Amino acid sequence: MAELLSIEQLSFAWPGQANLLNIDSLSLKPGDRLFIKGPSGSGKSTLLGLLAGILKPNSGRLRILGQDLARLSGPQRDRFRANHLGYIFQQFNLLPYLPVMENVTAALIFSPHKRKQLTASPKQEAARLLAALQLPDALWQQPVHQLSIGQQQRVAAARALIGRPALVIADEPTSALDADNRTAFMELLFAECEHAGSGLVFVSHDSALEPLFSHVTSLKQLNGANDVEPSL
Repeated sequence: MAELLSIEQLSFAWPGQANLLNIDSLSLKPGDRLFIKGPSGSGKSTLLGLLAGILKPNSGRLRILGQDLARLSGPQRDRFRANHLGYIFQQFNLLPYLPVMENVTAALIFSPHKRKQLTASPKQEAARLLAALQLPDALWQQPVHQLSIGQQQRVAAARALIGRPALVIADEPTSALDADNRTAFMELLFAECEHAGSGLVFVSHDSALEPLFSHVTSLKQLNGANDVEPSL
């Protein structure tokens, strides 16, 4: 089976600073679910920024669907991300005054590829996802700023999943949920990823979620930069 994600000898540093990330290798096949754990400030969000093509590595290779993201220009990475990735942001990044339905279908505006993946109209697919994520249809035309945090997380997940992205990236998406809602959210997220055939990279400090994943690692294990003692 072809690899969905492949990292080789990747390094990243912010300008004027020592390397934050040194990752020898990491790979993921289509449909795999990878849980990456690590404390706040360990570089988890930076790694996700690299996976999404928002950031570029200083060296090494990061391939998604065989495409080396570092070889793409900024606009090309934007198009690649829009066509092939779904991203659940920790802070959701929803458009607060737009209705729920328009927030979900907004993911299709800049992606001809995702629109072609649909087997129904954009609104019908958004409705299916919102229903699957247990968001009542009475809320679908409300501005998202009127929703609870947990409801907004479901909208963010539906936006990430619409159009069957090859890779879904989730940054602490359950941090504001209680235990019952967290479990329900995870079950539904997995079901939708399986339905779409999407791989999932899920970053969290919540070790209670580990048993749900087929692959588990820690950023400390992945990141060789942790082995470098700071100079005095």
